[in-house]
Amino acid sequence: MLATTSALTTDFGIMETLKLGIIGVGNMGTSHANNILAGKVKGLELTALCDNNPEKVKGYSQIKTFDNAADLIASDAVDAILIATPHYDHTTLGIATLQAGKHLLVEKPISVHKADCERLIAAHTNKDLVFAAMFNQRTDPHYTKLRSLITSGELGEIRRVNWIITNWFRTYSYYASGGWRATWKGEGGGVLLNQCPHQLDLWQWLFGMPEKLRAFIQIGRYHDIEVEDDVTCYMEYANGCKGVFITTTGEAPGTNRLEVIGERGKVVVEHGTDRGIEFTRNEVPMTEWSKTSKGGFTPPSVWNINIPVKGYGSQHVGIMQNFTDAVLKGAELIAPAAEGIHSVELANAMLYSGFTEQTLTLPIDAAAYERHLQTLIAESRFEKKVVEQKAVDFNNSF
Repeated sequence: MLATTSALTTDFGIMETLKLGIIGVGNMGTSHANNILAGKVKGLELTALCDNNPEKVKGYSQIKTFDNAADLIASDAVDAILIATPHYDHTTLGIATLQAGKHLLVEKPISVHKADCERLIAAHTNKDLVFAAMFNQRTDPHYTKLRSLITSGELGEIRRVNWIITNWFRTYSYYASGGWRATWKGEGGGVLLNQCPHQLDLWQWLFGMPEKLRAFIQIGRYHDIEVEDDVTCYMEYANGCKGVFITTTGEAPGTNRLEVIGERGKVVVEHGTDRGIEFTRNEVPMTEWSKTSKGGFTPPSVWNINIPVKGYGSQHVGIMQNFTDAVLKGAELIAPAAEGIHSVELANAMLYSGFTEQTLTLPIDAAAYERHLQTLIAESRFEKKVVEQKAVDFNNSF
């Protein structure tokens, strides 16, 4: 999705600076606010904050503050809104923002379930409004380079994908830090809805959506919570490619290793190492070699290629900068919010497959999953223990 040049002459007039309001001043909202106030996003001015807990906005005396989201959305103090609230509010507040004619950047996931994603996306009728999602991992050079290897054909047709992403370690204290966390009513899921929207977005961004999947989920394996904190999922694609996705918030030390097998070789991306991207490239594509080789055991010869990668990209600041540039300059969005439905559908499908103990064919029935989630909420007898904490710096946890 492109922000057209007409966005430069919206009802706000010709803008040189984008005035932003943030709804939700928890861990992420605070992080975004501090990055903007530190001048890290050119052309973006933080002019308003909103949280239903007045204590959370007390330290921002230089900024207009609200305790009611509707008042901020209606205010002339902002041209755009960043929603960093608990997940269910992303849909209702997002729709209200778009209907008010304000540009919108929404934290991940864009909604809790597919049906709400469809409602939110349908509200984006004015295409002059920029509507983006906070998929900051799309700025990571490890994944942008891997995507280039795939889309250019350098890796060949993909045959297998394994992603072990278990370095999302969270403590009991983390889950006790908010009443909405790790509940069906407050969050709509656990590791799949909170931590892994990034990896699920990258999965579909890199490999597309599978045809089928079968997931195995465990509720509260490592924590006193009513949602999933351990998941193993098997996926199948139309071309025969197989995928395995493993995640948890309970293992320490954790792993973040993505292994991709294509006809032309193998790529390994493993965070926490200094090896960059490892590309073991077949001199002859593997299926071609298998059909033509006279030997019975010898694989094709390979080139061992190391692709140096420094750092992890511009992350949240980069997405905010891109959002600002899309509004002010018509830049192409890195993460159009409409694409956010795919990661939500993957999460929903994994949960639904785990609960029903069945292999699911995608796309899933959005209404059926919504009814399933409503049943989980209605039948919940879980009593959440909450210990309020001050916002912490989450920048090193992504």
